Amino acid sequence: MKKLLSLAFISSLLFACTNSKPADTAATTSDSAVAAAPAKPQPAEFADSKYADIGRKGNAALSSGDIDGWMSNFADNAVYAWNNGDSLAGKAAITTYWKKRRGEVIDSISFRDEIFLPIKVNQPQSVEQPGVWLLGWARVSAKYKTGKKMSQWIHTLLHFDANDKIDRVLQFLDRAPINAATKK
Repeated sequence: MKKLLSLAFISSLLFACTNSKPADTAATTSDSAVAAAPAKPQPAEFADSKYADIGRKGNAALSSGDIDGWMSNFADNAVYAWNNGDSLAGKAAITTYWKKRRGEVIDSISFRDEIFLPIKVNQPQSVEQPGVWLLGWARVSAKYKTGKKMSQWIHTLLHFDANDKIDRVLQFLDRAPINAATKK
C-alpha cells in the first residue's frame, strides 16, 4: 500500500511539474506577442534634457541682463502670459517689455533651487498644446530700483515649437510682493 501511495504521489508530482511547463510556455508566448505588438504612445513622456539646459541658460541670461541672449530662444510669434491674465504677443513686444523691465525697474534678479522637468505631450489631456513643454520652478529674488527686495517661488511653463524655439510662456507668480517692492 505504501508503494502504491508513493507511486501515486510521485506521479501526481511529475504530472504537476510537466503540466506547469506548457502553462509557462503559453505565458511566454503571450508575453512575447505583447512585446512584439507596437506600443501605444503614452499621453506624455519625458523629453530631452536639452530643454532643461535652455531653461537654465535663459535664467542665467536674464540674471546677467542679457535680454537679447535670453530672447534668442524665442520664436517670432511667441506669446508670454501671466496667471493674472496679462500677456504679450510677439518676440518684439516681449523683448521691449523685458529690456525696459530689466533696465528701468529691476536692479538685479537671481534664480536659485531651480527645478526643470521637460515633458513631451503626445496626446493633449485638456487644452494644452501637444509637443515639448518645459516645466520650471525657481526661487526668484529681485532687487528693484526702489531699493526694495522681493523673493518668491515662481512656476514657469515653456512650450517649444518644431524648431525648438519657445512659442508660449505661462508664468505663475504672486504680484503682491512685486507691487510692494516696486512702489516708491
